[in-house]
Amino acid sequence: MDVLRPGRSYRYGDDDRAQRAELHMPRGTGPHPVVVAIHGGSWSVGVSKVVMRGVAGVLARAGMAVWNIEYRRVGGDEGGGWPATFLDVAAAIDHLRQLPEALDLSRVAVYGHSAGGQLALWAASRSHLPPGAPGAQLAVEVIAAVSAAGVNDLAQAWRETPGGAVERLMGGGLDTVADRYALADPIALAPLEIPVLLVHGSDDATVSVRRSRNYALAGGHVELVEIAGPAGAHRSHVLPWSASFAPVAPWLKRRLS
Repeated sequence: MDVLRPGRSYRYGDDDRAQRAELHMPRGTGPHPVVVAIHGGSWSVGVSKVVMRGVAGVLARAGMAVWNIEYRRVGGDEGGGWPATFLDVAAAIDHLRQLPEALDLSRVAVYGHSAGGQLALWAASRSHLPPGAPGAQLAVEVIAAVSAAGVNDLAQAWRETPGGAVERLMGGGLDTVADRYALADPIALAPLEIPVLLVHGSDDATVSVRRSRNYALAGGHVELVEIAGPAGAHRSHVLPWSASFAPVAPWLKRRLS
């Protein structure tokens, strides 16, 4: 199996570019557990699901189907940001029910990197959303979540960098659209009832490890693994041979068994 090969492409919405996902299937007849892979890139155009193909291939080799999703992003003409980006992530996960492959939808996990880590934890928190909130009505439940170098505390990230990527995602700061942060910030929706793995470089210069430490302190069934030194560099988490990715596949396999 070529771990960098694209999976079978499906469209889950009307946007032929942004509302697409790739399904990587393991060998065997199934039904197979599913990992939803969510890429990062500051929620912005310029980074796509292609960066997750390596880890998707490794997870498929380990016996898990991988649904590597794209979503509308900020910038360009995609119309991403609040609430479109969140609605896309929810719709992509719920679209698993419409796929013809042998998937076990009682065993679905999410794995996200960086901005995708925030989206993964948000997706795992959808049952905590109030009725009518974007993404609150769900068709597929998540039973485990992994956030790698994730922006797991949007409020703290905005306070430290007002006007930055978080503000562009949310369409405003915590001082102007606090109601949105209450519905989108993983730490505001914590703790979860499901197991959560956080993997973060202790010296990550792109997304501070404080985002994961804060989320772990919010409680729940959370395991935080810190990777010291250059081995925990921000982009190492999408490299399937890296020390940063090493804890992920066995953890997911155990949780989805």
